[in-house]
Amino acid sequence: MQYYKLLSAFLLAGLLIQCKEEKKSSGEKEVNSPISEVVESKIDTTPILVEKPENIKTPEGMVWIPGGEFTQGAVPQDKMAMDHEKPAHKVKVDGFFMDITEVTNAQFAKFVKETGYITIAERAIDWEEMKTQVPEGTPKPHDSILQPGSLTFKKTKNSVPNLYDFSQWWNWTIGANWKQPNGPGSSIKGKDNDPVVQVAYEDALAYCQWAGRRLPTEAEWERAARGNKPESIYFWGDDDAVLSQMANTWEGEFPVNNSKADGFEQRARVKSYPPNDFGLYDMAGNVWEWTSDWYNTNYYNEVSAMNGAVVNPQGATNPYNPNMPYAREKVMRGGSFLCNASYCASYRLSSRMASSLDSSLEHLGFRTVATVSMLKEDN
Repeated sequence: MQYYKLLSAFLLAGLLIQCKEEKKSSGEKEVNSPISEVVESKIDTTPILVEKPENIKTPEGMVWIPGGEFTQGAVPQDKMAMDHEKPAHKVKVDGFFMDITEVTNAQFAKFVKETGYITIAERAIDWEEMKTQVPEGTPKPHDSILQPGSLTFKKTKNSVPNLYDFSQWWNWTIGANWKQPNGPGSSIKGKDNDPVVQVAYEDALAYCQWAGRRLPTEAEWERAARGNKPESIYFWGDDDAVLSQMANTWEGEFPVNNSKADGFEQRARVKSYPPNDFGLYDMAGNVWEWTSDWYNTNYYNEVSAMNGAVVNPQGATNPYNPNMPYAREKVMRGGSFLCNASYCASYRLSSRMASSLDSSLEHLGFRTVATVSMLKEDN
């Protein structure tokens, strides 16, 4: 199911084409439905779990995120907010445990060693399987391209007038994977405490199953990121002048020159910057993080129209993106070391983007969560 790899093959040929996963019905291919099917029953008056139960021990490497009600989405003073971050809407979530940092190379390596797991970026590409799930008539890329690999970032030599054309700074790189995140010749040796990247959604789920954890919902992620600053643009407040002290982002002219004012050009070691109010590191910048929610551009509007705060929302029932109508994408949060104010500023608390299920990129990782019920079941 490696649709993004097909996209990457076309990028190598200089074309900006989005790969599309399509469903078959009655012999015809259909685009994803624009209806997210928000369920009214999600609104109830049942008390939410706020404080950690005394009989539950905090798992190592995690911190308790108290339950509560908050406003999810862009705050009024955020001038960089995008349409899909609006409208803001009320949400309630039960308390839960969250990893203090992104999953690291060392943690993922332990998982691979114990299970023998092979990530999507390392697997052979089956064109016969792939072509059944892309638009009819899609030509087969050359065999030299249809090899295991992933997307890696490249600087441009000159200024880029069109920052919407991301093919100018992304390369399909054969041999790129979590062990060689920047492609052949790169290594994670000596980088045990860097966040693992080049991990597709399926890979993250496999790790979660092994670890007895799960991915956070988008609402849980934002609740955790906001901490005790529910009305702020950033986890530290509204002052962007201190950005280089608080997060690993791109400072300088993107994608030509990174001034490294924050100390790093690419991924930073976890805990390189101050934590937020809840003791979580890298909730802004460094690497994007997978959530479990489908990306549906109608979802925020539908939730906002409901009469009351939605309790423990799980996101849209199905994916929908009018720019990629065949795609099945999940929401990712937090921004990365490539985020720059010139085109996204995605180190903001409400920032959200989407990525297809099999996408693996050098600036995308994940962290896990655990609920009280999950931990009780383990005992």
